[in-house]
Amino acid sequence: MSTNLQVFAHEDFCYLTTKGRVSGRPHTIEIWYVLNGPTLYMLSGGLDKADWVKNILHQADVTVKIKDRVFPGQGRLVKDVEEDTLARQLIANKYPSTDEEDLTEWYRDALPVAVDLTI
Repeated sequence: MSTNLQVFAHEDFCYLTTKGRVSGRPHTIEIWYVLNGPTLYMLSGGLDKADWVKNILHQADVTVKIKDRVFPGQGRLVKDVEEDTLARQLIANKYPSTDEEDLTEWYRDALPVAVDLTI
């Protein structure tokens, strides 16, 4: 992982900004993520029906803010089986289930989405 990105790997969440597919306006969400090299992975519990996922499918150019840094990137659905498995495992390791919140179904059923960051 790039030294520049490594310092952001343990932050709890990032801010993903997509371009509205209808309005053309920026839309920002706070979301859990994991970094793997220059690729950021997230899981969409709303699958491809979530607005942010629909926006990425319409316009792949996004920005990701972690702490005080903003990175441009290209969003995409994770379609490769091995990459899908990796994304789920990395996210499950970073955000383990607790007694209060069992995330097992989310890890298994959510849609993995990647952003390839431009460093």
